[in-house]
Amino acid sequence: MKKVSVIGTGAYGLALASIFDENKCLVKMWTKFEDELLQLVNNRSNERVLPGFRISDNIAITTDMKDCVTDSDLIVIAVPAGFVDYISILLKDLVNEQTILIASKGIEQDTCLFVNDVLSKHVKTDKVAVISGPSFAIDIVSKMPIGLTLATKSLEACKLVQETLANNHVKLRVTDDIYGTEICGSIKNVIAIASGILDGLGANESTKAMFITESLHDIKELIKNLGGNGNTILSFAGFGDLLLTCTSTKSRNFSFGRILVTATFDEIEEYKRTHTIEGLYTLKSIYTLINNKSVDMPIIDLIYDIIFNKKETKELLTFLVEKS
Repeated sequence: MKKVSVIGTGAYGLALASIFDENKCLVKMWTKFEDELLQLVNNRSNERVLPGFRISDNIAITTDMKDCVTDSDLIVIAVPAGFVDYISILLKDLVNEQTILIASKGIEQDTCLFVNDVLSKHVKTDKVAVISGPSFAIDIVSKMPIGLTLATKSLEACKLVQETLANNHVKLRVTDDIYGTEICGSIKNVIAIASGILDGLGANESTKAMFITESLHDIKELIKNLGGNGNTILSFAGFGDLLLTCTSTKSRNFSFGRILVTATFDEIEEYKRTHTIEGLYTLKSIYTLINNKSVDMPIIDLIYDIIFNKKETKELLTFLVEKS
């Protein structure tokens, strides 16, 4: 029986833990917060992040990182991107022969590093993999089919993740393009904010399809400019996740974009306070990154100006037609 440690007890971490448990792994989860630990242990649920889902009694939960990861075969990082550096420091002296699977998506703000690079600053291992794809947590636990991109350069890591994660409703497609996969997983949250803005503006389906098509082209060029494989845009991590995140009200990023048009200032601030909006965090990072690398991606410049420089949201409609 494989031992799996899931770092993070948010919706995605809980959903992934449920798959590992279903696949007969011995699962232990880590949370930083004692009050969250008590709630999860006593109620076997977190209605705020994953309503209606009950955590298996087989899954152990702890606030002790050493206890969580010691002797495990696979360590899964499933925390917001901004906390990966903190987690990596905690893991620095605890990782031995374990494989590390990154489920976090985003780019670190201060350094513009992708998550696998943030990890490698502190944890020295070649057995690293990344998963990304169209998979809302609430959909994962429904046990309907989902597809994920598994990116790794390690055959050992690939085999272990396939053994512990894939089953009759979880499909994995393998690639060695870690950076392309991470770029897709990061930027789709930003693009989803713009898609939500379009929805808030009352854009029709044809305009939304136009926007997604333009975004696919731009992301492909960004991947190539940053050293990845442009074909990754056609993967579960690319088109699959972009389509899902840019069209569903289950997406916090899409919903945030929509309320930028339709809600009051106080309502917007309340949404930001009560929801983790990864695209908002990643926007600052990707904006800095493309400017540092002299990569032309005007859609990012426009989204940045709308959110941080108070440019009118309706400029997005004009941009779509005038964009070269």
